[in-house]
Amino acid sequence: MKQLLIAITILSAVNCFAQNDTLITKIPFEGMDMTWQNGSDRRTTPSVLTSKYFVGSIMIDANYTHSFNNPIDNTVVGSTALARNNEMQLSSANIGGEFNYEGARGKIMLQFGTRSTVVPRNDYSVYRGQYQLDNVYRYLSEAYAGYHFDKWYGINVDAGMFMSYIGLNSYYQVENWEYQASFTSDNTPWFFNGVRVQIFPTKHLKIEGWLINGWQSYAKFNSMPGIGGNVTWCPNEAVKLLTNDYYGTDAAGLKNRIRFHSDNSLLVRYYNQPKATGISRAAFSSTFDIGFESGDGVGGFNGNSQTPSQYFLSGMVYNRVWFNKNKMAWTIGGGYMTNPGRYLVLYPTGDASPLPNPNNPTQTAGTHPFSANPGDEFKGWDCSTNFDFMPNQSITFRVEFVHRKASVPYFAGSGGVTSPTGYTTTPLPDDWQPDLVKMENRLIFAVLFRI
Repeated sequence: MKQLLIAITILSAVNCFAQNDTLITKIPFEGMDMTWQNGSDRRTTPSVLTSKYFVGSIMIDANYTHSFNNPIDNTVVGSTALARNNEMQLSSANIGGEFNYEGARGKIMLQFGTRSTVVPRNDYSVYRGQYQLDNVYRYLSEAYAGYHFDKWYGINVDAGMFMSYIGLNSYYQVENWEYQASFTSDNTPWFFNGVRVQIFPTKHLKIEGWLINGWQSYAKFNSMPGIGGNVTWCPNEAVKLLTNDYYGTDAAGLKNRIRFHSDNSLLVRYYNQPKATGISRAAFSSTFDIGFESGDGVGGFNGNSQTPSQYFLSGMVYNRVWFNKNKMAWTIGGGYMTNPGRYLVLYPTGDASPLPNPNNPTQTAGTHPFSANPGDEFKGWDCSTNFDFMPNQSITFRVEFVHRKASVPYFAGSGGVTSPTGYTTTPLPDDWQPDLVKMENRLIFAVLFRI
């Protein structure tokens, strides 16, 4: 709380002393309405914290989720968006903004709430070496510095921690069509730590390159950094096409095991009558991913009994219809994932996997580890539907139903994944097992705020 109050004071001071006469040259995608896109800012007017040298942002994400499995410990398993069942939760509170001065640029977004624990806990690179990087970076969702070159429609060179585009969904739920992300998004990165170069050769095209520590990792698992990039093309405001591609070594101590991943999305707005009181807008988004790991005991798509296959195939499709001048919206969709070897599967929380394996931090240890051996099967299916009420651009009230299913016991059952009583202070009997089941249904109620 102390850090949050200090951040608010600093941002208020910056905004009060800045002037409002920003000189803007060429801007990529200028004049194009992109507020309808899944994973994008839906505000139609600038933030009220906009000034000459600073554009501020405050976001609050509060939710209540009910699992029909009703686990005794209230723990949510297999999600980066949710943490606790049957409780009012502050999932994320973000405050920060973007600074610019004569080409110099920087951005910092602080994060508080359950996501400041849920997301860092999935990075096992922090167990290499010291300094507790998961705590050092815990309260940062974005933080980078760089320089803007006034060439074409702009060239940006940034270093620090920045958002990933792999999986389409935004890290910030206020920008997404659905609250609980499909397996495709929830099992791919939310952030990268390293250097990026953004090039806008035309108004409609962005080309971006990355040199990063690894696949959603604060540190590096091996000596080789991760490399990759993004290409985004919007031929007009009703179509968005993008691809993300990544190559790296992200298995601890296995320097010859390489990972490749390709993520591809198409978004189309096929109806647009923004002043209509009935249906005012309609669009769909689709994302398809393919990837693999190969080397040091695994064989990508061509595995055998000695070197099992280890790959990732997934897809998700959503359709969204807006009503009443875009103040209400209904979304329906879902997806599928198969990931032999489980190298991208979110490990179940609780005592089922409390710590990484000290001999291989990409796998779990503890009293009841979740197996992630080469070739271990994991398939997941999900579907969801929700209704949004958006009286203005700064607030969204959402109710969502989610159905998820896995090919192996994975979600928290009624017995929970912590202990017989649900409390971490309860000693574990020798015959106790985490209660993992293959299916869950849940209701989510969320309030999403942004200025």
